[in-house]
Amino acid sequence: MAANEEKQKRPLADDPIVSLAEVLEENELLENEACAVLGGSDSDKCSYSEGYVKRQALYACNTCTPKGGQPAGICLACSYKCHEGHELFELYTKRNFRCDCGNSKFSDLQCKFFSEKEKTNCTNKYNDNFFGLYCTCKRPYPDPEDETPDEMIQCVVCEDWFHGRHLGAVLPDNVEYQEMACQSCMKRCSFLWTYATHWSVNKATDADNSGPLPKMEDDNVDVCTVQENGDSQNQKPKGRALKTEATGSKPSEPSTSCKAEKSEAANGDEASCSVAEDAGCKLQQLKKKGSIQRECATYWPRNWRNRLCTCPSCMNLYKELEISFLLDEFDTVLAYENKGKSDEETDSERCDPLMTALSNMNRIQQVELIYEYNDLKSELKDYLKRFADEGKVVTSEDIQQFFEELQSKKRRRVDGMQYFCS
Repeated sequence: MAANEEKQKRPLADDPIVSLAEVLEENELLENEACAVLGGSDSDKCSYSEGYVKRQALYACNTCTPKGGQPAGICLACSYKCHEGHELFELYTKRNFRCDCGNSKFSDLQCKFFSEKEKTNCTNKYNDNFFGLYCTCKRPYPDPEDETPDEMIQCVVCEDWFHGRHLGAVLPDNVEYQEMACQSCMKRCSFLWTYATHWSVNKATDADNSGPLPKMEDDNVDVCTVQENGDSQNQKPKGRALKTEATGSKPSEPSTSCKAEKSEAANGDEASCSVAEDAGCKLQQLKKKGSIQRECATYWPRNWRNRLCTCPSCMNLYKELEISFLLDEFDTVLAYENKGKSDEETDSERCDPLMTALSNMNRIQQVELIYEYNDLKSELKDYLKRFADEGKVVTSEDIQQFFEELQSKKRRRVDGMQYFCS
């Protein structure tokens, strides 16, 4: 019997040993990630009434809208209330999207929050993600047939997700980035290659590329740009070199609406206007310093959007390509995640039972409660430390025993007090 008890106390050699600190740290990390993704979305109310939400957590229901049908996206609240028990695809976040739950794309389901909705949301944008397929390989994630360790990265433009190894570009060692633009979006928005030549932080890995891309200096570019606070001032940004390998084909000209006219304008005023636009266009000034295109994705550093040109011609270009959101500092996933974390912290402080109790007490009661709380915290820490030192697992019975002993100590302390009448 004693031998069996000793064997039960000893951890098995094949079982992974995880400390309590590691468990708590991992749990905190998961909570922070959940707050970042879901904190900016409402879990109790359908977002349909808010129209096309700037950015929100979205899901696709494979039970209601399987592949072969029409793609549809649902908000966080509807994923809980209307699609409980269904097979859902987590889409992370999408921009400018209105909840589809219960509209004409759902033949047998009615939204429990809004019974009447428009048949379709014509401004919503969809891709293969809504059927659980991602990347250029059109595979699910996680993929049970793919044993290659890799991370999924979301494109800042089309918002599709890609395997890092399928982007045709890798990051140099020890370089951080904030956003990625996929190869397809770089081809569609080819003017971005002018900026990428100077600012992006990646290098190409395509087999067809050969020869290093020369470093471009744009420290002397001096144009008027709009700052985050809305003020305009002259800037001399420090550019970053894009170290890629050159293609054998001649790079195509970036497509922009602020391109300078090479032929003489028939009207003298139009010619003067063209020259003035070129002088104030940051894109044109960077293009003169060099621009090379590649067949790969690009990684962009923090705050790169703030450095995009905002002259009238470039603004029209963004509108034509439907990428005006690049100028919105609150469009970024980072801004959304920070808002979610901030809102969660505010809600936690507002709903903290300890803080609520303290606010309804006088000063003496507050001091006594804080003392009792610190005493409980200290004793619980010492109690759990014994289990950690002995390598034992903490069970629910152990926790129950702790609080019973704590209550017993409190009764003895109260019973032992002496009262005097004056």
